[in-house]
Amino acid sequence: MAFRIALDGHVALVTGASSGLGRHFAQVLAQAGATVIVGARRINALNDLCGKIVDGGGQARALPLDVTDRASIEEAFSDIAAGGLDILINNAGVTATKSVLDLSESEWDHVIDTNLKGSFLVAQAAARLMKTQGRGGAIVNIASILGLRVAGHVAAYSASKAGVVQLTKSMALELARYNIRVNALCPGYIATELNQNFFQSEAGQALVRRIPQRRLGQPADLDGALLLLCSKAGSYITGATLAVDGGHLVSSL
Repeated sequence: MAFRIALDGHVALVTGASSGLGRHFAQVLAQAGATVIVGARRINALNDLCGKIVDGGGQARALPLDVTDRASIEEAFSDIAAGGLDILINNAGVTATKSVLDLSESEWDHVIDTNLKGSFLVAQAAARLMKTQGRGGAIVNIASILGLRVAGHVAAYSASKAGVVQLTKSMALELARYNIRVNALCPGYIATELNQNFFQSEAGQALVRRIPQRRLGQPADLDGALLLLCSKAGSYITGATLAVDGGHLVSSL
């Protein structure tokens, strides 16, 4: 990376940080100088991540957090309040890959409760704390290009992420007066340990060929957008939906 965005003195909370993009985002923010609080249900994975960040010269601590449980969120923010909060990366999410004909109500509820309701509850708690602190802040909701365009067998996920996009805009409108910026980062298809087998398959390769750049994104491809939305470099950006997708959203039908 040819540029350096400094987040020294900032405190950031990353939800869903025990694996995948959340784990990556936490390391990126720590490398930029932020003190990172990593939240998820799997505390052992969080402790491992914190050890890696500290070994690399950063500052991090783990916090048990279930975004579908209001009591868990309230307990976490009671802990966070003492040290303050400047950045929230609202990343926790799940999916259910199943036809709408077969999707159960409980599977629908699990996705919506985690991705949409959970995002709202955590963002609301963060915004209340940021307003009380009086120094503003940045909330980045991790949505998806599937909140802007659809694919088969992910109805609940797509609906939840579309909701996150609209939630982002609504919160941005209301919170701008408090200097709290709220934006949505919409990744396209990003290579992770969870999807590597699929993208090595014939169906996965066919999907990659439909991406205008003809490649999967890598977690590092999201770094610039993430840091922009978290830092003073993006101080006049709020209510935005930023897709990082190799041109997937503008691919021809």
